Amino acid sequence: MQEHMMTAGVAERETVPQRLYGALRLLNRIPHDLIALVARLSIAAVFWQSGQTKVDGWHVTDNAVYLFQTEYKLPFIDPWIAAHISAFSEHFFPFLLVIGFASRLSALALLGMTLVIEIFVYPDAWPTHGTWATCFLVIIAGGPGRIALDHFIARRFRRSA
Repeated sequence: MQEHMMTAGVAERETVPQRLYGALRLLNRIPHDLIALVARLSIAAVFWQSGQTKVDGWHVTDNAVYLFQTEYKLPFIDPWIAAHISAFSEHFFPFLLVIGFASRLSALALLGMTLVIEIFVYPDAWPTHGTWATCFLVIIAGGPGRIALDHFIARRFRRSA
């Protein structure tokens, strides 16, 4: 009991800056593995869901092609090709992000796609695209974390080297 009172007394004497520093130290302990996993899964879901709107089974819908003809209007690329590349990319790269394989490359590909969307399609949507870019940059700069196939593959190669 007396020990508890002494501990409580010390905590009461902590200054506001000391408490803030303690909170920051606690926040600094959030592991990159968790941050990277959340970034990978959340951004993968955004693109996967978008890809699902462009397909019916294994086929790109006529509506998706129509959107690339009328609303998206990318320069230098045929709308039919753009719709197919987009549908493929919005399924393939998110799948790789979820399993954590070729994660940095996948994040880079989808970051490129995000830049195209921002520049040519929806330039006023920069707050949303900036949020997406942040998820990609976490993965590109810090890697996918230890909860990823990339980590296990790299670990295997380090052992055999």
